Amino acid sequence: MARKHDTDRKPSTLAAQAMGWLDPASNGVIPSIQPSTTYARDENYEKVAGYGYTRDENPTYVQCEALLAALEEGHEARLFASGMAAATTALLALSPGDHIVAPTVMYFGLRKWLLEVGAHWGLEVDFVRPGDIDAIAAAVRPGITKLVWIETPCNPTWEVTDIAAAADIAHGVGAKLAVDSTVATPVLTRPLTLGADLVMHSATKFLNGHSDVLAGVLVTPRDDDWWQRIHSLRHQNGAMLGPFEAWLLLRGMRTLYLRVARACESALAIANHFDGDRRLVEVLYPGLPAHPGHRVAAAQMNGGFGGVLSIRVEGGAEAALAVAKAVKLFAPATSLGGVESLIEHRATAEGPTSPVPPDLLRLSVGIEDADDLIADLEQALGA
Repeated sequence: MARKHDTDRKPSTLAAQAMGWLDPASNGVIPSIQPSTTYARDENYEKVAGYGYTRDENPTYVQCEALLAALEEGHEARLFASGMAAATTALLALSPGDHIVAPTVMYFGLRKWLLEVGAHWGLEVDFVRPGDIDAIAAAVRPGITKLVWIETPCNPTWEVTDIAAAADIAHGVGAKLAVDSTVATPVLTRPLTLGADLVMHSATKFLNGHSDVLAGVLVTPRDDDWWQRIHSLRHQNGAMLGPFEAWLLLRGMRTLYLRVARACESALAIANHFDGDRRLVEVLYPGLPAHPGHRVAAAQMNGGFGGVLSIRVEGGAEAALAVAKAVKLFAPATSLGGVESLIEHRATAEGPTSPVPPDLLRLSVGIEDADDLIADLEQALGA
């Protein structure tokens, strides 16, 4: 049950009110959780409201998916048990022998999957420098390339890819464009409006925002054959999110616009403060005017440049690890997008095959006071 919302409501309003849903039993302003795994049929042995078994649909999924589709200006969204479940389902919906173009620097778990599982499945992958449109154009093969996968901004080195240009290249050779928009979120970028054929989020990160849910989502602009295969694979492989996790995700998204705005503001303040610092090799953040992707980011990111940045510490891996150990407010932990700030030495997390510089620390900026976070990094860096 939902209150009637006008179609011209702002996305931030839709998120804050969770699409206006009310609990049908009590009229409570917080939507309820439906934990049932199965649903009784009516007197004619027909499904009631389309529900038969939770691996197909659950009312708690439907509410969350409707909000995500609205925020991305898409046709439909589907929740998954994790970001990896979402991304790999999209890839498994391709066919053995299909060619993919992907960035050399991307979420390392998916890169590893492409190199190992994807190759075993029969997918052929060419990796190109992230953010390099010319490299994408050179790598695609007319009639053979079926998917161009980009991540923008690219974690953890924060290259920015021109989504509209990448879409033109992909479509020009008969391929589709998928965008991992986990860091940008629909608050800052809506890839489907720029020509993308699929947008993916690790909903574990900013969408949930509280470091207590593992989830993923795919959003499509249309109901095509690829989307139908994705939908079928989610059902057949059982890559479903639990109803409690879906409810937590919906709750988290109610503050999405406030959290992302605060994180972007603080990340920019940190980047500006340490830009040019002699103790650092460089600060990597697309909000800095000197960043190579700043112009493109300013054009396709509305309202900020993301709540994550990286710093490269003078002195290499040993010096970087020393900083990670010396911070007091930043928690030394994997992940990003939560209300608490995190610091991570990416080369350690990714292992010996990591393409990430060994002196790089990734900073996920939470909603704490920016001055406190800057002071924490100052004391950790030392004189």
